[in-house]
Amino acid sequence: MAEPRFGRMLTAMVTPFTSDLELDLPRAQALADRLLSSGTDGLIVCGTTGESPTVFYPQKMELFRAVIGAVGDRAPVIANAGDNCTEDSVEFAQKVAALGVDGIMAVVPYYNKPPQEGLYRHFRAIAEAVDVPVILYNIPGRCVVNMMAETTLRLAHDCENIVAVKEASGDLTQIAQIIDGAPAGFEVLSGDDEMTLPMMGLGGTGVISVVAHVAGRRFKEMISAHVAGDHTRALRIHLELLPLMKALFMTANPIMVKEALRLQGFSVGTVRLPLVPPTSEQTAELEHVMRHVGVLPV
Repeated sequence: MAEPRFGRMLTAMVTPFTSDLELDLPRAQALADRLLSSGTDGLIVCGTTGESPTVFYPQKMELFRAVIGAVGDRAPVIANAGDNCTEDSVEFAQKVAALGVDGIMAVVPYYNKPPQEGLYRHFRAIAEAVDVPVILYNIPGRCVVNMMAETTLRLAHDCENIVAVKEASGDLTQIAQIIDGAPAGFEVLSGDDEMTLPMMGLGGTGVISVVAHVAGRRFKEMISAHVAGDHTRALRIHLELLPLMKALFMTANPIMVKEALRLQGFSVGTVRLPLVPPTSEQTAELEHVMRHVGVLPV
């Protein structure tokens, strides 16, 4: 397909906090610059990796404004605006869209366990309330409910501004069904770094990444190699980075990626409860892996 509208490697930004766990907006702006300089095509702000469950609506708005101000027109900024209440999601999405973001992302409603028809109506209500592109986010490991391929495709065909899905189901059969049945221009992005190469092999367009925080240039090189048809090189880089991709998820995300940034000398603070900092053993394991894959000096 043509070059994707938001790029092939988007990064799900962590949210930097100060030592007393307040938003660190200057650090968020510096992180946005750092990510763009290491190959990121676009930014997802305050998604799961950005600790959206513990960053409430007013703080989200502050964060979105700060990142938009730092990025300007250099790259698209996508704001996570979805929640598990449809009415709240619609109202918040409208406020966020008015800030000038390039798009919004909305996750499958969690905890409620809605049926597929409920998912369809939820996302359609959000899409019809805004005039910016919408990315769906399917992650059954966190939301319990899996948005079936039929529901994703129904939304893709019925709602012109639903332009992509971040798929983190891990189900390649389902992902292939979406890719095969999607309207022209609809994009399927991996929601799992490890699945990026397999999904692009099926026709996926790219990834919303975590590992790009600490290995952006090499991960982008893998994606570019695949697009260029150099599949041997793409596979080699994938295998080289695989231990790091796994290490970043040895405990709940984003605990380890924040620690990885600290180890690289770019501290973004720790995580808010109920998440907790890594243990010394986890940090030691992560540091070993980072040295092994070459993102820290040996």
